[in-house]
Amino acid sequence: MIIDATNLVLGRLATFAAKKALLGEKVDIVNCDKAVVTGNKTMIFDRYDQMAKRGTATTGQFIKRAPHEIVKRAIRNMLPYKKPRGTEAFKSIKAHVGIPETFKEQKAESIDYANVKKMSNVKYITIADVSKFLGGKV
Repeated sequence: MIIDATNLVLGRLATFAAKKALLGEKVDIVNCDKAVVTGNKTMIFDRYDQMAKRGTATTGQFIKRAPHEIVKRAIRNMLPYKKPRGTEAFKSIKAHVGIPETFKEQKAESIDYANVKKMSNVKYITIADVSKFLGGKV
């Protein structure tokens, strides 16, 4: 299953992908940098900044800064990743920035209920903006 993450809310995308992976399907997510996080821009940046600064230099939560890694982290948090069933499901999920050459000819699905354009009056920013804020290369 190929999912196009353009204009999809990150949390809803993550739950959908996690459920499909737990059911045994392979999930490929393309255009991860175009997924969105809803909320006020400063609040979103503060939350990700707090996650990035948590812990010390040798221990703590090390957060990835690339857009596809941010999406994979959100999906991992929706899975029971410390149990064998969750680790197997997480291995079947791949995230990509842009569309790889192998998926150019195939049709990517979108999730209608997760599209931010169908919601009224919602503030949001893209994962690419969050990645740039964290210092990632987009």
